[in-house]
Amino acid sequence: MAEIDRRSGFHSPDATFYSKRRPIPLPPNPSLDVATFISSRAHHGSAAPAFIDAATGRQLTFPELFRSVESLSAALSSMGIRKGDVVLLLSPNSIFFPIICLSVLSLGAIITTTNPLNTTREIAKQAADSRPVLAFTTQQLAPKLAELGLPVVLIDSEELAPGSAAGQMRIAGTLEKMMRTATGAKRVRDRIDQNDMATLLYSSGTTGASKGVVSSHRNLIAMVQTVISRFNLDHTDSHRFICTVPMFHIYGLAAFATGILAAGSTVIVLSKFDLHEMLSSIEKYRATYLPLVPPILIALVNGASQIRSKYDLSSLQSVLSGGAPLSKEVTEGFLEKYPRVTILQGYGLTESTGMGASTDTLEESRRYGTAGMLSPSMEAKVVDPETGAALGVNQTGELWLKGPTIMKGYFGNVEATASTLNSEGWLRTGDLCYIDEDGFIFVVDRLKELIKYKGYQVPPAELESLLLTHPDIADAAVIPFPDKEVGQYPMAYVVRKGGSGLTDRAVMDFVTKQVAPYKRIRRVAFVDSIPKNPSGKILRKDLIQLATSKL
Repeated sequence: MAEIDRRSGFHSPDATFYSKRRPIPLPPNPSLDVATFISSRAHHGSAAPAFIDAATGRQLTFPELFRSVESLSAALSSMGIRKGDVVLLLSPNSIFFPIICLSVLSLGAIITTTNPLNTTREIAKQAADSRPVLAFTTQQLAPKLAELGLPVVLIDSEELAPGSAAGQMRIAGTLEKMMRTATGAKRVRDRIDQNDMATLLYSSGTTGASKGVVSSHRNLIAMVQTVISRFNLDHTDSHRFICTVPMFHIYGLAAFATGILAAGSTVIVLSKFDLHEMLSSIEKYRATYLPLVPPILIALVNGASQIRSKYDLSSLQSVLSGGAPLSKEVTEGFLEKYPRVTILQGYGLTESTGMGASTDTLEESRRYGTAGMLSPSMEAKVVDPETGAALGVNQTGELWLKGPTIMKGYFGNVEATASTLNSEGWLRTGDLCYIDEDGFIFVVDRLKELIKYKGYQVPPAELESLLLTHPDIADAAVIPFPDKEVGQYPMAYVVRKGGSGLTDRAVMDFVTKQVAPYKRIRRVAFVDSIPKNPSGKILRKDLIQLATSKL
């Protein structure tokens, strides 16, 4: 029997790449929920804060956190929340977000989160699909739920403001009061299996309609183990993480609401992203880790001189970038301006519970352009999208993933599930990739976003990386523009740097000199900002709609 190639992780008989990282242990007890698992791992007696509110300085120690989880669980149980019920959480980041998630999950109920920026219509659509029986939200956001007719728990107030929109709703209680419920209160304890549904997060919808991703307790437990192993966080309270990304998104949920908590590290929570507040919090709380998305990293590079003169960032050890690949220029620019800080990257999808691949050391990150090596216990195939044939080392095709963090499927959508998950459990990621001879994954582009020019395939990400090397370009996105003669050609949306007089002709000439003729950009539009989802991925469908609306 042929052995697995130690260098690449490739096993030729089954055309599968196997993770080179140490496998993650999964608990053998089948009747285990992720909240209990996290509680069993965390420092119940630690005096270190589990969460700190960056704006107010309010802290929750580990004992306070888990007492609050137990109290809220008892209160929810007394309200009739049972295993299988869906609970909607509409809230910005807060130190209470994890408490709500863990309390719901400990009952075997299902948490579904939504973006506070979503419109009433978008939230109603998600609610119609997920069918929640209860919602948690803030007074400010409560009006967005008014038409749903759901009982609502208010997160941020003891008393209802007279005449407020929330005052007209079915208020089931306030979080502060529910967290004071006697922990000895009786609660119904349903048997929870690791394979039971735990979260219902809605995929970003960068290329199509948003779908409900069903993740199990086992998926989340595997994710927590992966987070702990990646950062060597096993039972240490010496690290402090800044929470910049939204907890309603899989990136924030995986890192801040669950994973890091199990390791005993401290999370400093920003209710929303603000560069000054983020940098001030690093200085004030002596943060060591800064998870972020590429736009924030680019802002740190572009403003490095002023930032370093104004803020003390000497405690910072690592930044962790996810959501989109970093170019060589951005990576080198950051390391040049912040030489004491390691830059790490990660790759994952909502469908893989945020896990897929990562760079875990500076040496790995210097493999420029890579998404990293496969996460522990993960397997991959690279599949020719035309023929379905599994490919080998350094061959480009669609990346398929398989492992303990892969979702159960799309909620109530058999057709979408079947087109994404095959019968053997392989997840078709929709990403065009290759895996090199050392086992590093390189994302070429989204399979559905390739620009088809006269039969040639043009990856937008390649052109975007090139545009970002121009000294007068702050950000850029490339989309397919329809054309009767060639099918599609590349169009660029460009954000000029302040004071720049860059012209569309200059942009096109810059690219023309460096790419094959079929990759040339043939149309340019200047914008103030590039639309992106919370994880930093470009919302190309929005730009395509904008570009084609006048045709």
